[in-house]
Amino acid sequence: MAFTLGIGQKAPRFSLPATDGKTYSLSDFDDARVLVVFFTCNHCPYVLGSEEVTRRTAERFAPEGVRFVAINSNAEETYAEDRFERMVERMAEKGFPWPYLHDRTQEVAMDYGALRTPHFFVFDRDRHLIYTGRELDNPIEPEKSLGNDLARALEEHLAGKPVSVPLTNPVGCNVKWRGKEAHWMPPDACDLVPR
Repeated sequence: MAFTLGIGQKAPRFSLPATDGKTYSLSDFDDARVLVVFFTCNHCPYVLGSEEVTRRTAERFAPEGVRFVAINSNAEETYAEDRFERMVERMAEKGFPWPYLHDRTQEVAMDYGALRTPHFFVFDRDRHLIYTGRELDNPIEPEKSLGNDLARALEEHLAGKPVSVPLTNPVGCNVKWRGKEAHWMPPDACDLVPR
């Protein structure tokens, strides 16, 4: 079985605490026409370089019923910057238009097969996966990116078209797994698209 959730598979359930003091489950987003679940963190330069593009993408598609939810699964033992308290501080500083959830056990990251930060998973109304991978091909320098793959997938789906490129390789730092060295990846983790 592949490590990362495959196109057409259902969104795994979750129940995770968020920086706003609430606990969110998959069912809390039942009203969304499209749900974008993305794995992120507080320290990664790829996240920091592209988070304003992600904000603009989320705000652009919100009127069409697209909701975003961010999940930080990184082990704080590897990067103290990724601890929950810092997540709360970042949300207070940045005011992102999505809930920011903490996957301390990393079970949700394993269920989805998150590879990197950021890594995006787009689900249709029935919560079947229609796109997974990157938003930008150059998240550290967004102005040099060749396009926004996440936005294209959302545009196509909302227009009633099939997503033309449903798989791309996420570009970013690997998820920091508890009890492992910083660059460790699960043995069955692999690129979504052969290089």
